[in-house]
Amino acid sequence: MTYVDRTLNCVDCGVEFIHSAADQEYYVQKGFSSDPKRCTSCRASRRAARDGGSDVRDIGGPRGYERGEDRPDREYFAVVCSSCGNQAQVPFKPRMDRPVYCSDCFRTVRPD
Repeated sequence: MTYVDRTLNCVDCGVEFIHSAADQEYYVQKGFSSDPKRCTSCRASRRAARDGGSDVRDIGGPRGYERGEDRPDREYFAVVCSSCGNQAQVPFKPRMDRPVYCSDCFRTVRPD
């Protein structure tokens, strides 16, 4: 099936935006049944609001994070290492779709 660029109106701001042929093909491949309702800008704003509005630049620290004793208020989560099966503590909330490693296994698994 061939797709052509279409002009749609954003339900939030009313601005016209292009739903490109490539995007339409992507939507079909992903099984989406409807066209996008929001322009790129409004989608990004909505996503930021849903995710708590945090931006990488808001995290702080020399590389976007701070470590250990610098952050006594940091919450740690108990996990089972995906490699060795040992208990570990990690400073982020683990997602079920990604493996989590203890410190020792992470050093051997991480890409350099």
